[in-house]
Parts: sequence; C-alpha cells; structure tokens
Amino acid sequence: MVSSEVVAGKATPRGRFPHVKVAGDHVYVSGTSSRRPDNTIAGAEVDPMGTTALDIRAQTRAVIENIADILHAVGADLTDLVQVTAYLVNMNDFGGYNEVYGEYFDESGPTRTTVAVHQLPHPHLLLEIQAVAHVPGVSEKEVRS
Repeated sequence: MVSSEVVAGKATPRGRFPHVKVAGDHVYVSGTSSRRPDNTIAGAEVDPMGTTALDIRAQTRAVIENIADILHAVGADLTDLVQVTAYLVNMNDFGGYNEVYGEYFDESGPTRTTVAVHQLPHPHLLLEIQAVAHVPGVSEKEVRS
C-alpha cells in the first residue's frame, strides 16, 4: 500500500509534494528544513537594521525535530530511520551540524550522506534533510491527519 500525507501543523510544502509517503514498510520523508508553519525559519534572525544571523545548530535541531514530527504522523519515530541525506549550503557549517546531529544519533543510527549544494529554496536556509525509515507493519491505515 502507498499513501502520502501533508502533515497538519507543519510548514506547507513549497510545491506539490507530500511531507511523507508510506510505501509498504518504508516511510519516505521529503526534504525538510527548519521552516515553521508561519514561514519563519528557526535559526534565522534579522535585526531592525536588516543584519541577518544564521545559526546552523538551531537549524539542525529544528530540522531533526520537524522530521520527528512528520514521522510521528505515520506512527514512526527517529529510531526507525535507516538513511538520511543532508544538504548543506556551506561545508564550513559541517562542524555545528555534525555536533547537533550527534545529540540525536550515534553509530547505531541511520546511514548518512552529507553533500554541499549551491543553495536551498530560501536564502536563510542553511540545511535540508531527507530521510527514509523502515517500520515493519506500518500501513496507510496508520497514517493520521
């Protein structure tokens, strides 16, 4: 069985795709950023003079928490992840990203690939992560709105 879902309470995708797709025992999470439902970005602050401060640690934490929420919507959690792909705009942010990632996962966690990309859909986004989880017995009946 295959089912797709846009998860209530999460930032609306900036295109015609779901946050998550369940296919058999596998759960596929679309590329997820630190964007909030109100379209502000966790880890991005702009002061009254227009100076922008971007925080890779805050963005990484928000991305992983957003993925956790999306997984929860289909009866899964971070421990079910088997593979993640992270897209960093600047590899100079790798240390901060890697530090926070290590707060959630260790060597028994999902496999991981981290690549540098030229840009993401918003100039304040430093990071996006897509993920795959394996959840034996998950089905479209478990997909909750």
